[in-house]
Amino acid sequence: MKSMRGWGVLQEVRSWFVVALAFGLVAASTRVAPAADTPPQVVRKLTDAVIAVLQEKSMSADAKRDKIRNIVVDYIDFPTMSRLVLARNWSGLNEGQKKSFIEEFKQHLSVTYGKNVESYNNEKVQITGDRDESRGDWTVQTKILRPEGGGDILVDYRLRQVSGEWKVIDLVIERVSLVSNFRSQFQDVMANGGIDRLLKLLHEKNAAGQPLKS
Repeated sequence: MKSMRGWGVLQEVRSWFVVALAFGLVAASTRVAPAADTPPQVVRKLTDAVIAVLQEKSMSADAKRDKIRNIVVDYIDFPTMSRLVLARNWSGLNEGQKKSFIEEFKQHLSVTYGKNVESYNNEKVQITGDRDESRGDWTVQTKILRPEGGGDILVDYRLRQVSGEWKVIDLVIERVSLVSNFRSQFQDVMANGGIDRLLKLLHEKNAAGQPLKS
């Protein structure tokens, strides 16, 4: 039941939680968080930045999506997330395939979670805790507070240090990992056509503005 509810929540929050992505604003800044920031501070800045854009009434939906995409790119470690998503298949790719997958996956996250920014309804993000994980990773626990009894949503951010800066490498929404969810989808595709079929399918879906499951 937890897994099914988590997948439903993933589908629901895609309307405004760009990679929750998420995976809120350095006001309106899109600069990379400074190395001195702790993991909770990084998540606070990310969520504040995204929310600030969503609250901008004078901005078009397309402009909001573009601005949020620029913010998220600075806070997410896409190469690491891509490697985690493909798991054992990653080592079998050449450098060109790895680069292509990172770019297509980055675009696919934007397509999947950034379609309907107009549905934002004054949600807020509360940081509820954080903890040290294995191999130097860090988890920041948050709760999306929804108005009018909509039911709060639990979102954990997993971060890893990259060149001295904390970057998001996974989002766990109601106990469902974004990385694990995409890994399952992509493995099914690669089992019948390998990386070439996956890249082709992602490219087609991205061009059409459609998520993989549509």
